[in-house]
Parts: sequence; C-alpha cells; structure tokens
Amino acid sequence: MAFPQTPSHALPGAFLHTPAVASRFNSQQDPVRRRLFRENSAPGAVQFDAPTDPDEEQAMIRALQAQNMAPQSPLAKAATYINNALARDGEYPQLDSYCRQISSDYDITRIDSPWAPFQQTATYALPNNVLEQYNKAEVSTMMGLFAELNHAWVTIDNSLYLWDYTHPNPELIGYEDSQHSITAVKLVAPKPDVFNKIITHILVVATTSEMFLLGVAAKDAPSGAKTIELYGTKMSLPLKGTEAHVIAGSADGRIFFSGQSDSDIYELKYQQEEKWFTNRAEKINHTYRPWTAAVPNPSQILWGKTTSEHIVDIVVDDSRKLLYSLSNISTVRTYHIEPPNKLTKVIEMTKDGFLRDITHMLSVTSPLLNDRMDIVSISPISETEDSKVHLMALTNTGCRLFMSATSAASYIRNSSNQAPQSMQLQCIKFPPSDQRRPRVDRFGGPVEYTNIQSKTLERSRRGVRFAPGYFLDFVTRPDRPEVDHLFMSAPDSGRINYGRQTQSMRYYEHANWIEIGSKAEDVGLITKPFAASDQPQGFGNELAVQFDDPNGSEFAILTNTGVHLIRRKRLVDIFALAIRNVSGDEGVKAEVSKFRSAYGHVETITAALAVACRQGDNGRAGIGRGIDQATQDRAKQVYINYGGNPRLPEQDGQPATVEMVQPSTRHAALTLYLSRLIRRLWKSWVIDFGVDAGGALTINSVIPIGKLKEVQGSVESLRSFLDANRAFIQGLSGPADLRRAGSKQEELGFQGEHQAMRALENLMMGITEGISFVTTLFEERVTDIFARLDDTSRQQLRELTYEQLFSQDSGKELAKVLVKAIVNRNIENGSNVETVADALRRKCGSFCSPDDVVIFKAQEQLKRASEPTLNPNTSRTLLHESLRLFQKVANSLTQANLESAIEQYVSLRYYAGAIQLCLVVANEKDWGNSALSWVNDGKPTGDPRAKFFEDRKVCYRLIHRILQDLDTASSREPEMIDGKPTLIATKRAEAYDVVSSSSDEVFHFDLYEWYIQQGWTDRLLGIDSPHVTTFLRRLASKDFEHADLLCRFYTMRQQYFDAAKVQADLAQSDFPISIKSRLFLLSKAKTNASVMTTGVSRQEQQLLNHEVTELLEVAHIQDDLLERLKADSRIPPERQLEIQEALDGKIQPLSELFNGYADQAGYYDLCLLIYHVADFRNSTTIAQTWSSLIQQTHENVAEQWSVYDAERRKRGAQAGDPPPQPYEVLVGQIQDICHRSSNDSFIFPVPTLLPEICRYAFENAQDTRIGADVNWPVIVFLNLGVSYDLVMRVLEQMFEAQEVPFRGAGRARIIEWIIYVAGQWARELSRNARSEARLDPWVSDLVVECERWLGANPHSNNVGGADIWELVGRVAELRRTVEGLVFSPVSNRSMGFY
Repeated sequence: MAFPQTPSHALPGAFLHTPAVASRFNSQQDPVRRRLFRENSAPGAVQFDAPTDPDEEQAMIRALQAQNMAPQSPLAKAATYINNALARDGEYPQLDSYCRQISSDYDITRIDSPWAPFQQTATYALPNNVLEQYNKAEVSTMMGLFAELNHAWVTIDNSLYLWDYTHPNPELIGYEDSQHSITAVKLVAPKPDVFNKIITHILVVATTSEMFLLGVAAKDAPSGAKTIELYGTKMSLPLKGTEAHVIAGSADGRIFFSGQSDSDIYELKYQQEEKWFTNRAEKINHTYRPWTAAVPNPSQILWGKTTSEHIVDIVVDDSRKLLYSLSNISTVRTYHIEPPNKLTKVIEMTKDGFLRDITHMLSVTSPLLNDRMDIVSISPISETEDSKVHLMALTNTGCRLFMSATSAASYIRNSSNQAPQSMQLQCIKFPPSDQRRPRVDRFGGPVEYTNIQSKTLERSRRGVRFAPGYFLDFVTRPDRPEVDHLFMSAPDSGRINYGRQTQSMRYYEHANWIEIGSKAEDVGLITKPFAASDQPQGFGNELAVQFDDPNGSEFAILTNTGVHLIRRKRLVDIFALAIRNVSGDEGVKAEVSKFRSAYGHVETITAALAVACRQGDNGRAGIGRGIDQATQDRAKQVYINYGGNPRLPEQDGQPATVEMVQPSTRHAALTLYLSRLIRRLWKSWVIDFGVDAGGALTINSVIPIGKLKEVQGSVESLRSFLDANRAFIQGLSGPADLRRAGSKQEELGFQGEHQAMRALENLMMGITEGISFVTTLFEERVTDIFARLDDTSRQQLRELTYEQLFSQDSGKELAKVLVKAIVNRNIENGSNVETVADALRRKCGSFCSPDDVVIFKAQEQLKRASEPTLNPNTSRTLLHESLRLFQKVANSLTQANLESAIEQYVSLRYYAGAIQLCLVVANEKDWGNSALSWVNDGKPTGDPRAKFFEDRKVCYRLIHRILQDLDTASSREPEMIDGKPTLIATKRAEAYDVVSSSSDEVFHFDLYEWYIQQGWTDRLLGIDSPHVTTFLRRLASKDFEHADLLCRFYTMRQQYFDAAKVQADLAQSDFPISIKSRLFLLSKAKTNASVMTTGVSRQEQQLLNHEVTELLEVAHIQDDLLERLKADSRIPPERQLEIQEALDGKIQPLSELFNGYADQAGYYDLCLLIYHVADFRNSTTIAQTWSSLIQQTHENVAEQWSVYDAERRKRGAQAGDPPPQPYEVLVGQIQDICHRSSNDSFIFPVPTLLPEICRYAFENAQDTRIGADVNWPVIVFLNLGVSYDLVMRVLEQMFEAQEVPFRGAGRARIIEWIIYVAGQWARELSRNARSEARLDPWVSDLVVECERWLGANPHSNNVGGADIWELVGRVAELRRTVEGLVFSPVSNRSMGFY
C-alpha cells in the first residue's frame, strides 16, 4: 500500500513571518544562514570581523528595511536616510521607561581614564581682593555662584561683592549700602513689563531686617565673557521679625522665600508703581493658617515645647507650575503655583511616607534606607524631560529617590485642575558598589545585580541633578570632614539607547570621582540646560546633540579656595582618547570591541568617522587635545575596515533589485553622523520676520549665521575626508568594488551601496551650496529681495525649511527665484551681470546654472533696449538679440522671467517677438507633443498628458494678452497714412503673420477657442485654415453653439451637404436642446440637403434627405405628444415634469413614443401617425385604432356640449360660442392624419375607413338633424383626393352587404350618398369634355339598382336625409345622365369578342 510522501519542513526564514534561527545564533554560527558576501578588507589593514550583536543587527535591519522603497532620486533617497536617522534619534526613551524599580548600574572609572565621563577643565582661584575683604568679616560670610553669568559672589557682613571668576584679575562689583547683615542672595528672572528692557535678571538680597531687589544688566563682551551692572530698584520689603534664608524664583518673576523659624512659604510680591492699598513690595504668607495664632500646636500642649521644623531648600518646576520645599525633618511639600499670586499646597510627603514607599518597593531591608536616613537635597525634573517622574530626592546615604506624582485630572476629561494630588516612589538608584563586578556573565549576557548595601556615598551632604541626569554628589569622609569629595555621574545614553534596541533597557550610568580639595559652597550650570528634544521622548539623547556644541555641558563648583570647571565629555571625545592611548592594532581592536559591546556597531563606526573628521578636537585651553594625526589615522582605519558590507535579504523567490540592498554599517554611520551635524537645521525655517524700532519689517535668519558656517565647515570636512579616501572606502571607489564581486548578488549589493553613498554625497553638496546661498542672501538687503517676489514666492519663502532647500525640488526652485531676484536687484543698481552671476555660481552652482547666466544676459539686453536715448535701429537689434538669447534657454525660463520679458516686449511694441517667444517656450515645455495627442484623444480626465496641455495654456494666455494689447494700440492709430501703412499696422501684420504661420496645432485650437470666448466669431469664420475646420468639428460634438457655428462656416463656403449633416447630427445629439429647436434644425437640414453641392453624389444627397425626413416626422410626433401631454389634465404635476424632461429633448424611438406615451394616453391620431412612420401594416390594429379615435372624438365633443349646455342654461347668451359639432372635429382629424401620412393606403384604408365613418354618421345623427351636410362622410374622402371610382365601389359593397345599420330603410342613406358621388363624378366628367371620359357600365347598373329599390320602397323613412320621393326624382335624373356617359363595349368589339 502506497502512502503519500510526508512533506519536509521548510527552513525557518524561508517563508514570510516565519522567524529565522538567526535570532539565536551569530552570523558565523547560523547553520542555515546564506552568506551573500565575503568579508573584505583593504590590503594590509587590520582584520576585524567581530560578530555583530544579533539584536542590534535585527534593529538595524528593521531600520534599513524602512528605507527600502520604490526608486527615488538620489536627493530624495538621501533625505529619506536623514529623516529615518533623525527619527531613530528622536525615539530615545524617556526617563520613566528605564528609571524603574531599583538599580545600582554604574561604570566607575578613574579621572585620568579615557572612559571617564567628566573631566576637570580649569580651576580659578579666589581673587586677592576678595580674600582681603573675606578676612575682614566680623559677623557672617556667604558665597555663591551665578554660573550662567560666569560670576561668583560673596557676602561679608552687610556687603555684597561680585566678580567674573574667569578673569585673571577681576574687578569687584560691590554693594555696600545695606545696614544689616546679609542672610541670603538669589538671582531670579524679572517680571515682564516691570523693569527697563536692559534689566535681564533680578538680584534678591535678604538681610536680618529687610529684603530688597537689585536690577542686573548682563551683556556679552567682545571677548566672549559676561559683564554685569547693578541698578537700584527702590523696591524693599521690611521683614518685621522674619528672616529669609532660602529664596527661589519662578520663570515668570515670582519670588518665594522661607526662614529658619518655621516651615511657611512666603512670597515677595512687587509691582512697578505704588497703588492706593498696596506698596511696590509686599509679603504674602501662602501657608499661614489664622487659627494657629489662637490655638497652640498639639505638641506644645502635650510636651510643652515647640517644633523646630524649618525649610532648608526650595526648588521650582516652571514646566509644571510646581514648587517643592524640603524641611530639616525630611518632609517634602508640593505647592501648585497659580496666577497671579496664589500658591496652594497639594501634597505633603513626610519621612514616614518615604519609608513606607521604600518598604513596598524593596523585598529586603537595606541599611541605607531606614529611619536614620535623612533627605538632604531635592531636584525637580521638568515635564519636558519626563511626563511621569517629577522629583529626585537625595538621602544622606547616597540613595536617589525618583518620585512621580499623579493627578485625578488625568482620569477626568476636560478637567481644569492640573495640580497633582499624590506622590509615590518610582525608582531607587543605590550608590555604586565598592567592588567592581563584570558587565557580562560567562554566557555573554548582561549581569543584572543590584547592591543595596553599598556605603560609597554615605555622608552625602548635598546633591544636585541637572537634565538629562547629570548628578553631582558632595560627600564628606570621617577622616577629612572639612573637605568634600565630589561624585559625578551621568546617564550612559549610548548604552541606554543600545539597550532599547536590544530589548534589555536598564538605567546605566558612568561616573568618576573628582577631588576639589575643599568644601563646596555652590554649584551651577554654565552652559545652557540640556535638551535634545522639546518632548520627553528623545530628550535625553546626548549622542544626538554631541556635535551641536563641541564643549558639551559644563559645570562650575565654588569652594572656599576657588571655582572648579568640570566638563561632560562627549562620546566622540571618549572614543578619540581611547584609541589614542592604546598601543598597536591589537589595542585599537580591543577598544573598538569594547565600544561595540557597549554602544553597538553603528555608534562605534559613527564615532570613528567623527574623530576622522577631527570632531574630537575642540582646541580649548585646559582640555587635552584628543586628536593628533595618529589618532585620526586610527579612526580612519576603523571606519574603513570595520564598516561591514552591504546585505541582500532573502527574497522568497522574487528577483533581487538594487532597491532591496541594505547598505552597510559604514553607510549607516555616515548617515547618522551627517544627520547629527545638520539636525538643528533640517526641520528649521530659514527666515524669521520681525519689526525694528521704527516699525519696519525685518527679516532675520532663524539659525545664526555663525552656526550655519560652523555646520558648513563640518560638512565640508566630511566631504574632504570622503574625497581623500575615496579609493579605500567601499561604495565610493566605483568600478573597483565591482571587480571584487564574486557573484551577481555581491555585484548587486555593491551597486546598492554605491548608490546609497552617492546619494549622501549629493546631499552634502546640496547642504554646502544651500548654506552658501543663505549666507549670500543675508549679505544682501533681504527685505528688498522679499519685496520683489510675488505672493506665491513670498509664502513659499515664509514656509521654506532647510530640508526643502537641501533636498527638495520645490526648495531649489525657490532658491533659483531668489537668486534671480538678487541678480535683478544688482542689475538695477548698475552692477555687472557676469560678475554677480559668476560669484553666485561659485558659491551655489546648482542655484545659478549656465542657463541662468544666459537669462541674465538677455534681461540685460532687454533693459538696454528700453533706454530712451537709443535710436530705433539699435533698440530693435538689442530686442532681436534678447529674443535669440531667451529662445536659446527657453526650457529654463521660469514663468516670472517669461512674463517679465513679455511685459517689456509689449511696452516696446515688439509684439511679434513676444508671440514668438511664447510659442517657443510652449514647444519646449512639450517636446513630445503630448498635449496634442491628449486633445486628439478627447481630453480624458486623470491623464498625465493634461499637465503638458496646461503648461502650454500658460504661454497661450500670454499670447492672448499680447493680441489684446496689439488690438488696443491699433484702434488708437490709423492703419494708412498717405497710402502707406503706419508703424502700428506693420507691427500688427508682423504679429499676425507669426500667429498664422505657426505649426502649433494646439495653439491654433486654443486661439480659436479664445476668439469664441471674446465673441469674435466673424474673425474666426473669416480664417481660411484647415485648423479651423478641425477645431469646429471637434467642438460641434461638445457644444450646441459651436455646432451652429460650424454650420455657418459650411454655409458661408456653400458646403450645404456638410451643413445638413452637422444639423442632422446636432438634432440627434445629447445636447440640452428642446424638441422645437430640433425640429428647426431638421427643417434647415432638409433644406440644405435638397440643394446640390459640388463634390457630393446625388445618391448621398438622397440618402441624407430621406434620413432627415424620417427624423423630422418622428420629431413632429414627439412635439405633438409633448404639447398634448402638457395640456392633459389627467396627468399629475410631478409626472408632468418627468414627461417634459423626457420629451422636450432628444428624439425618442418610435416604440418609446408609442408604448410609453401615445398608446397609454389614448392619443389615437398620433398612434396612427406612428404606424405610418414605423411602416406598421397590421390592418386589424389600424382599423381598431380608427374606431377608437372616432369614438373618443365623439365622446370628447359630446362632453364639451354638455358643459356648454349647462353654462348656457346658467348664463344664457353670455355663455359664449358653442363648441364645434363632433363630425367637424372628426373631419379635421381625418384630414390631418391623411396629409401627415401622405395618403398612406395602410394608415388611410378607404375600404374599411369609409364604411366606419358612414356608420358613425348614421348612428350618431351627424346629418341634417344637427345642421350638417348629410353627405359629409363621402365629401371628406373626395376632398382628400380619393377617386370617385373607389368611393363608389365601397358604397356599392355597403349597399349590397345590407349590414347594420344599413339594412331596410337604412339603405336609403347609402342611396343618397351614391346619388351624390355619382352626380359629382358625372359633372366632373362633363367638365373635362374629353372623348375618353366615360363611366363603366357597373356604375349605371348600380344607379338602376338604386332606382329600383326606391320604387319598391316608396314609404321608407330617411331621417336626417332627403325625402324618399325627392331621392326618386334625383336618381331618375342621375340615371339619364349616367347612361350618356357609360362606356359601350359593343362599339369597341374586336374579332367577334364582347
């Protein structure tokens, strides 16, 4: 028995969404991984093939796959790389995502190690004059820093002195007017609109008896230092028994303070002028409760003593409008700052509360966190840095407690209360371990170990935290209590970010100890507060901003011996020092391996590239130079040799393309480095608008020009590095890479790498030229250039970003417009065109091409031609030359340039040249004549060819304006003077000669359409051009008026047959034409079709005439139907609209007219006409229709008579004229149907219709009883041209048949009709008097038979007709007359036959 084969398992990764085993193995260990490329390196270079971390590899692949897309231009592709790199930098995790639970992850190094995160850059001793004053102190002294101003201060009893601590011999700025000892000093922000604009800060000084404010005016000196001046404000506040020892200020200028006797928070409120009930400065106690003055504290009642709690620190979080206070008993209170002068306590966290949260978080007890620990410092964490973590508190045991606060408003939609109501512990950062532990275990995984008992930071006296996590902890040791040991740590952002990619994110920090030699008095941040982003995500990414400021973050620490400056080292600085201080290639390899394990492959190669471009060398005094030639060469080798190879992922059977190639790490590093160089520019606007003191518009650069040049220099350095090492860098060496390819896949990979690298090189060129363009723009008068732009260009300039300028066509096109405006401004100012253009081309060649130079020369020729002093011949020569130059670069002319040239040509009356230039530009915009093919195809919507047509239309509109100006100018002057054409007549002839001689068919169509829009149909009809006929034929099928215009065109040229065809087609078209208009068109078509036309055969003419005639008959029926239905009272109004819409338009099929309208409405006369047109020959149906028509007509007239009789009885003679008799109406209908059916024997069947009419007349008394002629039934047929012979034969049949009602006495009425017809026939023959005019014998026999019947029935009645005896006499007389006219067969006998 055979069994089906068991299917084998597919290898993982072979199908979509199937995880491959590469997630469990390195690339060398993967048993099924297909190795597409060999690991190549430059000859003689260090071999480095350390396995890439699989998680980083997968993260990088995901990022690169996001870049793989449809083919793009190099600049667009490079812009995509940059945007993706910036997006990855912006995805750096926010603080609360890695600051969770507990941690003691530190990497502590020695201060002299290259890996140390901080370095001491300078130490400034206290000036001698400060020490002299310091030694004179009698009561108290204090010291502090204004680090942001590079100044320090000291108070000596009642005097305050400030100095620039960076100056070798500073000048003291003193304030000695106070009468009391100073207890506190604080530099705060001023309130808006209170002080003069030169006041940048407010200095709050507290003494034992008062607080007063000093204005501080800080300025930047040319040397880069800060200079300050103090100004009195006359704002002081008597303290009245309250001392201020702790002061804090908010960003909006509010001042808070507290003393040493209580835990109350006060506010110093100040205003510009005194008011009726308020002074310029007053005190507000925000925490005082009135009942405490009368009710003693419970502790006083129980123990008889007062509490000793007081505030030791106040900090403000301006981003959340929160104020935090720390008391001496480790109680942290949170206050909500509300405008204008409100401060509300929302949270109070006691020491017990902290311990309770700590107990919940820790599973075991830590000796560092118990009831003996105290909180010594607090630092706020802004909302911009993290949305959840609010505060960091430092204990005296060196533990950092990260607190998060929550608000009920977060759960209530549209709540206005944003103040938090509770605070809880988010994370505990324990001190570093005193013993070094390995980072990875024996399996290569990270070691997760938390030491909760380390006492390395025990006796922490004070700690300060700066964003994004720089931590300074001043620790005292029992052996030297007078000296602080400084512990500084910072988030290892590279490891944190790498951990995010590898899904092992932890709160990594690196730190080092710094000896400051004495006790710290104050600490401050010299540089701007760190912020890599304006939102929590991406905020702490130090790597992203390390190239924005080569100095990094810098701190000042004031001790009683001087000021110490400490700098945060960048990753690029660390890398430069690390590879510099090792020996040999093996040492470099070890350091690179260490970097890769910590920060990943891409960051490592990026750092190497930055060092190779001398980014690790800022040349500052006090900072060891990290870059020398050897270091730079080592970094270059790392970038070249360790950059990896491009990859081609599995394709699942699909053919591989260049777009599928994933570029190498080398390319990723280049992208990342370039993105970080330009990150500040990329999304920024180029210009910003402002107003000067006089109210005039000013335009400034959003990015300072100095910063732009700095970025340009860095990019140029990168370009120089790539150019110098092009032969060694894979992806830039071109054909050399392809020669190393061992397979088609490797060759494809190298091609993709080359394209990716070249795209970045193109972008770097665009960046360099773009920055040069911006700097050139601001060297000119930007406001003048802005004023020259049109509204669209102005708006585009307002919205222009550097990304658009560097990488997008729209930005480059706008730059070209601005370059042209710059050149035009210089031309007007008399500058030489070539000089200005050459300078622009050297700086930003892509914005000022050779075609642009030709355009500028043409504009210069045109400007010279407009000078009034030139003679006409010279001016015309210059105009011809400008036209030649413009035509030469017609493809590069912008719309603004074209319109400007046309305007000047028209003003100089160079109409022919203006039209010629427009036609040339239109042709250049559509070389392939796509617009004509689009027009010939009926202008389909959504077709890309429509764009070419619109481009041409822009030029054609200019020609319309030129012709209008020409016609206007021509109308003002005569065409002839003394028999000679005037100048304007000559120019008009030249212009229209250019128009008529043009071979641009699209232009002719557009011109004719414009003629029609202007109402110049006579001008159009007068043109003898094949284009006119083609144009009108196309429009005839789309517009009724144009079709009529075509008919006129044909008629004027005696082409009547063509005119008839157009009219016939128009009558059958779908245009909204009424049925009467269609009848009119068909009538004209029938007339034109009846006229002989040259070149048209008679057969074609007859065929068209027959077709038109049939259509005309149907249209008449439809028109009658419409009019009849509109007057029909049986039809409701809503149905009337539908009927009118259906019938008052396109000619309907006969079947629709009959079945849908005529038959349903009972319009039997129209039904008979429809039978005729449709060639319907069913005699039974036709006879029934006639019967219905006769019956309907009689009933309708009878109803009219009933109404009339009722009205006459009611109103008498005023009832009006009586309606017609039924037979009169019927006679009219019979005559109309007969005429319109052309006596069609099938529609007008006399043998059946005549008996029906006679029967109707006899049965309904339509005879002498109503005043009618008794013979009207036969008279109507005779009048319609029916022969006497046919009428007599029908009457004979009726007489012999003796059918009801012509039976018995009724036969007398038939005899009367026979007598009338025979008599009329005899009289007609007598009038002709021809020998051959004879009657057949059967007529005589019929008359004899009638006479015999009358003789046999003398007493019969003939009611409504003649008397029987009168008929006897008339028939006898008729017999005698007929006998004389009867044909005698005997006289014509031949050969003995009768």
